[in-house]
Amino acid sequence: MASLNIGFIGLGNMGAPMAVNLAKAGHKVRGFDVAGTTADGVEVAQTIAEAVTGADVVITMLPNGSILRQVAAEAIGHMREGAVFIDCSTVDVESARNTSEAAEKSGLLSVDAPVSGGVGGAEAGTLTFMAGGSEAAFAAAAPLFDIMGQKAVHCGEAGAGQSAKICNNMILGATMIATCEAFALADKLGLDRQRMFDVVSTSSGYSWSMNAYCPAPGVGPTSPADNGYKPGFAAELMLKDLGLSQQAAELVDADTPMGARALELYKAFVEEEDGKGKDFSAMLPRLAARGRGA
Repeated sequence: MASLNIGFIGLGNMGAPMAVNLAKAGHKVRGFDVAGTTADGVEVAQTIAEAVTGADVVITMLPNGSILRQVAAEAIGHMREGAVFIDCSTVDVESARNTSEAAEKSGLLSVDAPVSGGVGGAEAGTLTFMAGGSEAAFAAAAPLFDIMGQKAVHCGEAGAGQSAKICNNMILGATMIATCEAFALADKLGLDRQRMFDVVSTSSGYSWSMNAYCPAPGVGPTSPADNGYKPGFAAELMLKDLGLSQQAAELVDADTPMGARALELYKAFVEEEDGKGKDFSAMLPRLAARGRGA
């Protein structure tokens, strides 16, 4: 594809490597981050307006819906008609829809496209994008998704990408807790962790949390558990996503008892214990150290 002018707002742990991959692919990328962070091959912009003026595409990777709304309100006013606004943040569905509506009213194509794959996936260009927006908007964004990731799924209209991400991560949070509980129980039953993995990973207990991201050190493929639970996906980010899942569930009156309980457990782990700054799979040592009445 022809070289594009891309404005990238949010050069954090995820945004910076995504922007780097776009620059490596030959696109001219101007980046802005409120913290002043930079990325290799990405031109530094001093303001949001400077980053997005004249851009063919603007991509945002931001912490929450409130910040997205603020950034989008400023960015959209400086973007040219017909440009593409892609938000890769994980935010509430309402903020995603509000942003898309504002962009479309200004003559822009808009896609909400949260990602899965973590920092490693961002660096390797192997992210999965869950996209919401019109067919035309998705088609315009798809070549960039191919650079930053290995798969992009068009989930539906505006907000559908966020809906898919929220549902996916509610499953992830609940299954990680169940996986950690099983290892903690196996310990107390005297069952070797490797032998439990060998059984479960090829039986009906199979899951991504067990097989690809095992929370037990030295078991299965290399994971954050083998690096002192240094975050690949931080517990506080899982807490955020589970909060979004329950906010969405309340909005549409959905019964999600497992998701609600997972939220309670990660909230205690992050806010009352020592979970902040650790990988979300560090729920295993937490549970292994506790008795049934804890």
